[in-house]
Amino acid sequence: MDDDPGLALDVRFPAAAPAPMPVPVPVLLAQMRDEVGAGDAVGRVPPQAGDEGEGSPLEASETGVGSPLKVSETAVGSSLEVGDGGVGLPLEVGDERVREFLAAFGRRLLRPSLARRHPELGSLGFFLRPSELARTVEALGGPHIRVPRGLVFHIPPANVDTVFVYSWALSALMGNRNIVRLSPRAGAVAGVILDTLHEALAEADPVIGATQRIVSYDRSDAVTAALSAACDLRVVWGGDRSVREIRRHPLAPHARDLAFPDRSSFAVVRAAAWLGATRAARVIVAEGFVNDGYWFDQAACSSPRTVFWVGSRDDCDSARADFTDHVERVVAGHGWTVDAAMAVEKRVATYGLAADGVAERVEFRGNALANVILTDAAAAPRSWLGAGTFAHARLGGLAELVPVVERRDQTMTHFGFGRDELEELARGLAGRGVDRMVPVGSALSFHRVWDGVDLPVEFTRLVTVTS
Repeated sequence: MDDDPGLALDVRFPAAAPAPMPVPVPVLLAQMRDEVGAGDAVGRVPPQAGDEGEGSPLEASETGVGSPLKVSETAVGSSLEVGDGGVGLPLEVGDERVREFLAAFGRRLLRPSLARRHPELGSLGFFLRPSELARTVEALGGPHIRVPRGLVFHIPPANVDTVFVYSWALSALMGNRNIVRLSPRAGAVAGVILDTLHEALAEADPVIGATQRIVSYDRSDAVTAALSAACDLRVVWGGDRSVREIRRHPLAPHARDLAFPDRSSFAVVRAAAWLGATRAARVIVAEGFVNDGYWFDQAACSSPRTVFWVGSRDDCDSARADFTDHVERVVAGHGWTVDAAMAVEKRVATYGLAADGVAERVEFRGNALANVILTDAAAAPRSWLGAGTFAHARLGGLAELVPVVERRDQTMTHFGFGRDELEELARGLAGRGVDRMVPVGSALSFHRVWDGVDLPVEFTRLVTVTS
């Protein structure tokens, strides 16, 4: 039953060979209890509708597994005893053991054979290089003592396989114990990531296997409620509906939510700059734009859905036409394709905009590329129209973006603008939207500051010390 507190989940990391085995939720939480020090919140299910009292603790003994629990008894591939000191000192912010593990994992992702097959893994490996990890830790300087937040429960989306790694890696680097829920619908890249994590684990300090868990389970209120009640921080990535659903499950009074809901993104190009660029520069920008839009079928929150052209009407029309030619060649050269079902969906969505009077023209370059010429910049769509579908609108100047931007707008990729202009726009927007302004081609480059949130800061707590 869904409300059974002993409902099991699969531990995917560290997992027993040859396949993960089901582990009861109370056992998983008991494994983390002594390491986390989360008090009696760990393993306690919040009150459900119709329950009396505050819920009952789920002790490991109820699952038939004695205490202290051994990780090996739950088939997660380790002989370490939880709470017996076998994993050495507790994790701390910037822990060297975690740095070594993340760096080793990143180096494996950068292997040419792997990075060629999955370019997004190359980007992830670059993010995990030792110098970047060091910069992340060094940026936390200040008069206070930073300590880990505790147990962090991550719920990433199913449609972007690498997001869970960025979130988890930064949290682990901050010394936290982590439980990451990997959707059973996660793609093939997630499997490659798990295999690579296990490769790196073989040479890692035992503390990694004792404090980090990647689990998988179908939608279950009981499991999500138990893990939510146990954590000190819950990190939710997904649509607005997913965030609302997760928030139905209460946290401990001291715990916090960090949510990344539905977002949309766009590109801004100065038409005169495009027309004045060399052919080589145009090819580079087109390559970057295609990577921004096509790597995750344009479903990533930072992938552009609208291109705003800034300049005179004639310049914008000429630049857009030449830009589209370049993008079409890059798409064809990379072999990006769209299946028949997606092609039909794109036509329904784009012609629907035309029927609503939002689009004055729709252009298709095969199934892989579709352009929608908007009647007004204010009509820029935020919803996903299908992989490889881009709306286009003209602006007389960059400042005209201010009334167009909405709070859900996340990333603005740009070409042809100077830093002073971009900073002026950021001040003019005054927080109404746009959390990132990055060059075309960098939309999917993850940074420790995401959606206007400094993740390492959120993953730690401050201790004030005076004498």
